[in-house]
Amino acid sequence: MSVELDEVREFLAANAPFAQLPMAELQELPAKMKMRYERKGVELLAVGEPNDVCYIIRAGAVDILDDQGVLLDRREAGRCFGYSTLMGENASRYQMITVEDSLLLTLPRDAFLELANKYDDLARFFSSQSKRMSAAANQLRNDSASAILRTTLGSFMIANPATVAPDATIQQAAAKMRERNVSSLLISHDGGADGIITDRDMRNKVVAGALDVNLPVTEVMTANPITASKDTPAFEAMLSMSELGIHHLPVTEEGKLVGIVTSPDIMRLLQNDPIYVTADMSKKNSPEELRGVFQSAENVAVRFIERGASAEDVSGMLTVAADNLARRLLTLAERELGPAPVPYSFAVVGSQGRREMGLASDQDNCLVLDDSFNEAEHGEYFQQLGEYVCKGLDHAGQVLCPGDMMAMNPAWRMTKSTWIDTFHTWITNPDPDALLHAQTFFDFRSIHGAHELAREVHEVATQMAHGAGRMHAHLATLAARREPPLGFFRGFVVERSGEYANTLDVKKGGIHAVVQMARLFAVADGINAVGTRPRLLAAAGGAVSTKGAQDLVDAFDFLNAIAQKNQADQVHAGEHPSYHIDPQKLSKMDREHLRDAFQIIKSMQNALATKYPVRNI
Repeated sequence: MSVELDEVREFLAANAPFAQLPMAELQELPAKMKMRYERKGVELLAVGEPNDVCYIIRAGAVDILDDQGVLLDRREAGRCFGYSTLMGENASRYQMITVEDSLLLTLPRDAFLELANKYDDLARFFSSQSKRMSAAANQLRNDSASAILRTTLGSFMIANPATVAPDATIQQAAAKMRERNVSSLLISHDGGADGIITDRDMRNKVVAGALDVNLPVTEVMTANPITASKDTPAFEAMLSMSELGIHHLPVTEEGKLVGIVTSPDIMRLLQNDPIYVTADMSKKNSPEELRGVFQSAENVAVRFIERGASAEDVSGMLTVAADNLARRLLTLAERELGPAPVPYSFAVVGSQGRREMGLASDQDNCLVLDDSFNEAEHGEYFQQLGEYVCKGLDHAGQVLCPGDMMAMNPAWRMTKSTWIDTFHTWITNPDPDALLHAQTFFDFRSIHGAHELAREVHEVATQMAHGAGRMHAHLATLAARREPPLGFFRGFVVERSGEYANTLDVKKGGIHAVVQMARLFAVADGINAVGTRPRLLAAAGGAVSTKGAQDLVDAFDFLNAIAQKNQADQVHAGEHPSYHIDPQKLSKMDREHLRDAFQIIKSMQNALATKYPVRNI
């Protein structure tokens, strides 16, 4: 017991405000405390609950939330909480929840007050902490970056949207839209959302196509539109609408239509927040006006990380910003260069293709051209378009790809048929260069233009790769070679010298290893999904066991979360964000979770060797 008390005393002596206490006081303090262990997700204090102890976090982390569920602070080892109820408040104004398995020290009220009355510095410390927390709560209640994570569609949707029956004519639908002064009309039979027609449909399909207005509205509606529920967060809806290129989202409940949300509705939520700069780019009319836009998105991402957003949401926000930025540059390029001479698709690949961008992501993109493309007639146009967009992205803060995998490189501007032939070569003759390209370009997603061109290339490539056992073996070897930085006795293997001395790369042997395995499983099962999480979940029970898939998803989510937190800290410190982490700067629990994540990956890599023959590449 003496050893344990000595360890607690040393811990207190290293953390404020106890570090300022006289040594004699520190010697006696541990004996007045109790120690408790709580699992992740335990509510330690509820709003309005009385409390008689000051908590000191020995290891782990605890979230402090207000009565509206707003995250005010995330406290880690060495920090205290619960003291406001010991300094005049009758009950807790905040909710305290463990976000990691945590080891806590508790100091009872009498002992705490005895110290506070005896040492003014300690009393001032806790008093100022309480005031800062109150100020933070007031600020965050008006912080739209936090609000956008919480606001659900049901709180601002247009209820009872305008509808017509499926047998209504186009003219009747137009009259209904004019009568209700709306830009969209839902086609509903038996209370559901069977279809939707918009002002754009009226212009492009009816007027431009000179259609008979007495035809049924079902001739021009978009059938079975994507819908959302009332509980869908506005942020998630924004991601979906941006991804699908739609501006209206019907809201349903148990299959019945209850409302509709439009892009402007969501933009109004964002207009007082820096994210609005990245979400509303339609007013930017030149690459110069877009300068720094992606850097602004990264700054917003840092705020989202600090507010407790999931790694998936942060990556999604960065991807939406990058997609919208590229779309705006493509629109400006077409305005300056004129309409494209042949149909084309601008596709993003790599982390952007997977919707998994981080603060350290560069750009990877390509062009898929219609088979009517002729180099002599059309080559100059697409060369200029590629340079305009890629250099514009770099100007805006999304740096050029060091491997030159960009649409401004002639090697990555090909017709649909040439792309398919190229994938066939990569798949049937997987030499090192082919594998390097395949693992990047299998993460293939169109964001502008004739989407069907890129979609067909990806679908055909997936079909070809499905039965290519030789390629599967090579991909398995690549996945197995990205070994986690974990030693024989579960110790971390850090770099010994150079710029990243005493750090480990959570991307090289962690995140990328999971990405590689997910890509392999998707290829082996013929899955068209592009993102790592969707690939793993779709392959569960097939190329990978259900438990194995879920374990990899958990490891992937944890590694991304810890990488993003580290990158946010690097941005604050004025450093370039990277995936190199000093394990000694992590809490004890985070280090344990990091070991567990690496061990999961290592175990799955070992399993690959029993299923696929090892290749020398």
